[in-house]
Order: sequence, then structure tokens, then C-alpha cells
Amino acid sequence: MDTRHANKIWTIGEQTGNVPTWERVGIAVLMDLRDELQRLNRLLACPQFLSIPSKLEAIRHNTRQPRKRNRRRSASK
Repeated sequence: MDTRHANKIWTIGEQTGNVPTWERVGIAVLMDLRDELQRLNRLLACPQFLSIPSKLEAIRHNTRQPRKRNRRRSASK
């Protein structure tokens, strides 16, 4: 039996007339946050996500306009 009440919409009173304690509500919300943080950690550790900075750098390097070359002035002036 899941007593965590994940993703529950908390109301002041339930249909059965039971009112959960605020302590239980707070703990359930913290557990929901923990689940979401664990999910984000799994996604952020993905190799495809981690390769984004190098791909962006390659795009920036390949789309950079070439530098204009300065012509050397002749020393005879």
C-alpha cells in the first residue's frame, strides 16, 4: 500500500470526513519534491544532455565570420 500520496491534490477535508494532519501533508509534499529532483538528476546525467555545450561551441565556431586581414602598410612612406 502506497502511503506517500504522490501528486495528491490536498484539500482541507476528504470525502470520507478524514482530515489529514499538516505534518502528513508536509511530508508528502517533500516526498513529491524528492521524486522530481531524482528525476531531474537522472535527466541531467544523460550523455545527450551533457554533450550540449560542446555541440553549441562547435556551432559557434562553424558559424563565426572570418576575421578581416589587416593589410600591412608599406614602410617607405
